[in-house]
Amino acid sequence: MQDSLEKVGQNILEEANSILGYTFNFTKEISISFKGILFIILAIFLTSVLLKFIRKLFSDKLPDNDKHKFETVFTYLKWFVYLIIFLVAMHASGVNVTAVFAASAALLIGVGLALQTLFQDIISGIFILIDQSVHVGDIIELDGKVGRVLEIRLRTTRAVTIDNKVLVIPNHLYLTNILFNWTENGTETRESVDVGVAYGSNIELVREILIDIAKAQPTVLKTPEPRVLFTDFADSSLNFRVTFSLNNSFDVRFTQSNIRFEIDKAFRKNNVSIPFPQRDVHVFGEKNKA
Repeated sequence: MQDSLEKVGQNILEEANSILGYTFNFTKEISISFKGILFIILAIFLTSVLLKFIRKLFSDKLPDNDKHKFETVFTYLKWFVYLIIFLVAMHASGVNVTAVFAASAALLIGVGLALQTLFQDIISGIFILIDQSVHVGDIIELDGKVGRVLEIRLRTTRAVTIDNKVLVIPNHLYLTNILFNWTENGTETRESVDVGVAYGSNIELVREILIDIAKAQPTVLKTPEPRVLFTDFADSSLNFRVTFSLNNSFDVRFTQSNIRFEIDKAFRKNNVSIPFPQRDVHVFGEKNKA
């Protein structure tokens, strides 16, 4: 009875070894055993458990404002770690990794070229979060587009414009273009409206009108007070700029529009004219020869 049990046990072990030792041959140089596949799966599973423990260990100690940034950066690094562990596990399982790369060289070159911009976006996204040049809620201007940042994702940043349209910005544009962050130093920004008046106008009256109009706007901050700059003696006008501060620069165009409406109304009331360029045209005709 004992001998028969031992034989059954040996048969089971032999069958198990036979199954585990079964080899999948893809080419002469590339092959992997069933045992190797199980080893790779186990390595990735243990890596996943370890990464979850590390993420929880560090994220629990971070302030709430930094948790989202850490988890986003950690997501980028997690896939890189998975790739390294996968390649190491394949090599440890007896797979000729060099032969795999050699056999798929043409494919990898094509994929690499196609994913070049993707990797630029991902790396740029990491730089954005580490450098903290852009935060969720910031008002940014890029390539003439202005928007409030809603979310910084793996590859793109989402922002909503003044017209409530969503901008999807590839992250690599932050590194290749000049970015204006309107709220880097806080929500208060300095804005302006330019206007020109005719030569001979009462410039003291002009300054008084511009300051009064700016102060009367409900969105303009009382401190610092609005100021008027005499910017230039132009060809056809005396140019002025009224500057003022706002606490919500996202709606600056509406405040600027209201100020322009009021300037036109006040100038008409006080007989201050806004000139337009004038040109004298001389027409010369050929004299008839006798």
